[in-house]
Amino acid sequence: MMAIQVDKQFLDKGQVGAMIEWLASFGRTEMGGVTRLLYSPAWQEAQQALKQKMDQMKLQTYFDSVGNLFGRLPGTDSEEKTILTGSHIDTVIEGGKYDGAYGIIASFIAVLRLFEAYGYPKKTIEVVSLCEEEGSRFPLTFWGSRNMNGVYSLDYVKDIKDDDGIEFLHAMKSAGFDPAQYKTPVRNDIDRFVEIHIEQGMILEKNQNQVGIVSHIVGQCRYTIRVLGESNHAGTTPMDDRKDAVTAVSYMISYLTEKTKEMDKGLVATVGSLQVKPNVANVVAGEVEFSLDIRHHKESVIDQYCSEIFAEFERVTTSQGMELFISQWMSVKPVKMDEKMGEWARELAKKKNIRSQDMISGAGHDAQVFGDVCPTCLLFVPSQKGVSHSPTEYTCPEDLEVGIDLLTDVLYKLAY
Repeated sequence: MMAIQVDKQFLDKGQVGAMIEWLASFGRTEMGGVTRLLYSPAWQEAQQALKQKMDQMKLQTYFDSVGNLFGRLPGTDSEEKTILTGSHIDTVIEGGKYDGAYGIIASFIAVLRLFEAYGYPKKTIEVVSLCEEEGSRFPLTFWGSRNMNGVYSLDYVKDIKDDDGIEFLHAMKSAGFDPAQYKTPVRNDIDRFVEIHIEQGMILEKNQNQVGIVSHIVGQCRYTIRVLGESNHAGTTPMDDRKDAVTAVSYMISYLTEKTKEMDKGLVATVGSLQVKPNVANVVAGEVEFSLDIRHHKESVIDQYCSEIFAEFERVTTSQGMELFISQWMSVKPVKMDEKMGEWARELAKKKNIRSQDMISGAGHDAQVFGDVCPTCLLFVPSQKGVSHSPTEYTCPEDLEVGIDLLTDVLYKLAY
């Protein structure tokens, strides 16, 4: 095996902050955020820079057919499967510098520290920089991990375009991943997956804990709902004769909000996008389209909630002579993390006097994709004030280092 060359700076406790800033330079915005969308120039630069950094440390690097980057520390037992660790390189538009990036950097540093202390592992460890998770450029999520578990293929994206009309496959080819050379990235050699991530919420900070050990990742359903009424004059149309789509939708949003609170404390529903037509001050709105994002860690709760609110939506629109169209464009089932790995993480945290707690993740992560195919562990570090997907996203260096310490111990137990 080729000797790994560990730059001593990666053994220093302050290195993670410097690397976070370095990676954030690829796609940095005027507002201080990061915009690094799948297959964009900033995305390409970031992946290539990471590859170069891994090459410098003599990890065995390679890309798969969709742009997932791997840095491989080979194990001494070729019969053993691979321990995979990492996160995603892409961001939302005007996002933060820690989301996804921290998980890649933490894994990279942890692997280098393990090699410096113990040499080659028994099981191969691979650090992965997953090409896409957020769904910020194209209307799909988890392009990187879902290719690896066989859910996605080129057929899935052949008709997909971004907001500028650029075809997915064209963007992929322009970034250096020619669909004509595509080979399925499906991996059957992964023993376990470990992801560390910022919490993107305020629970850890509120409870003054340093690490969250995730037991479940919520399921998510997203819908586009359209109500079709009738546009008419704002001054001459009596209130009783109106088919006002805004009025109907206003009731729907109030109803779904109250129903969420009644049904289950862990259930959340969000209307984040609203489009009104014709959107003119003196015209009764004839059409409204809105988004609906629903999340819970039990599929039965999501199903019951959808059944009840959609029945009420149908009743309201029918009674007012309007039309209702409900289109589901995302369905991700809740996923339970591996109990044994969670137990190991708790034990290791306790040995190091790391304040930890069990958590349910309300955000989606690549860990939920891998959780369907192999034992998976997801760890959180605190987010200041719970802010994420924002230029003000921040986790203090001390918390970042605590996370790396625990991740290093977890990887040692799994691979050594």
